[in-house]
Amino acid sequence: MTQDEILKQLQFDMELRGLSLHTQEEYFTKAKMFQKHFGKPATELGVNEIREFLHYLKTERKLSNGSINTYNSGLRFLYGVTLDISLNYKQIPCQKKKRKIPDILTQEEIKRLFDSCNNLRDKCILMTIYGAGLRLSEVANLKVSDIDSKKMRILIRSGKGGKDRYALLSQMNLDILREYWLSYRPQDYLFKSRMKSSTHLTPRAIANIFHKYKEKAGITKKVSVHTLRHCFATHLLEAGTNIYIIKQLLGHSDISTTTFYLHLLRLDSICVDSPLDMLKSLSLEKKSNG
Repeated sequence: MTQDEILKQLQFDMELRGLSLHTQEEYFTKAKMFQKHFGKPATELGVNEIREFLHYLKTERKLSNGSINTYNSGLRFLYGVTLDISLNYKQIPCQKKKRKIPDILTQEEIKRLFDSCNNLRDKCILMTIYGAGLRLSEVANLKVSDIDSKKMRILIRSGKGGKDRYALLSQMNLDILREYWLSYRPQDYLFKSRMKSSTHLTPRAIANIFHKYKEKAGITKKVSVHTLRHCFATHLLEAGTNIYIIKQLLGHSDISTTTFYLHLLRLDSICVDSPLDMLKSLSLEKKSNG
């Protein structure tokens, strides 16, 4: 098989398995880059070349562990499913993810970000991401019909893992969406590209919008557009929202993913006394009884 024939078969297998469009694009791109790196079809490459390629990504391309793992997953699918070749997975281990506590924007900073927007469409996009806690791909793929103003919810089609769910639609979000619709009159996709009116904005374009207004608002924290989703969860937790409700709103499969947001809570928002202060209270109590 040639390189192109392998990629064609890979695409067929991914579609047959019902993988999400995002996963299909990721796996296809990774397999294509792997073959291009060596200038040979994958059938002529094996574990040693995969190890060499992953090492190259880590040491020369300086990719993060999470990014390297996407290449690993794509190549495992390519060999295990499309080529039906068994691999020694001990020789191509997944990278351990180092999850650092990310910066979170305060509600004051969020307001500054929105106030800096001088374009109604851009402001509407950012407010929808924060107001509903959406992923980048989810807001990019929203359709006009997904906005349910009667039940105050947003239908998220084929979210992560290919699952549908309902996200929160706040009154403030609905108000600006109505204002946006009256001005732009979108018919299919909610947020269309100016360059290609027949398609939606790409996640990259939305990310660029965020960084444009982040700089304009004078926000210096190391944050990305995905931070707005983190802020949605963290601010709800600080307001006392049950973590299981937040899990459903975010579309998490496992509660352990949601509990990570407990690490992002501001300590001054939690009414908890240190056991050290409890000792002081105990001493005072003994004195009063003595």
